[in-house]
Amino acid sequence: MELKFAHIIVFFLLATSFETLMARKESDGLEAIELLKEFQCNGKLSWPELIGVPTKLAKEIIEKENSLISNVHILLNGSPVTLDFRCDRVRLFDNILGDVVQLPVVG
Repeated sequence: MELKFAHIIVFFLLATSFETLMARKESDGLEAIELLKEFQCNGKLSWPELIGVPTKLAKEIIEKENSLISNVHILLNGSPVTLDFRCDRVRLFDNILGDVVQLPVVG
């Protein structure tokens, strides 16, 4: 009985330490949108409506809505990324279920 209880506690501790299944608020990307205005990127710059959408579908929508985007990268939420800025790139952060969990923005 004690072993099962220990497994349950370890499971809950691990589950609460992961953030990959949590969706982020739309307001998390507002600073990035302000930065985009300074760089004068053209076309649609953010897609708040894609939070919770499957990443493969989101990629198709982004490429359709802004033809200037040539690099759409699908990454697991929390993956390390470079800090360089590019007007032709959008990073889609997904969870283990394959859904977008962060505001997709150009950069």
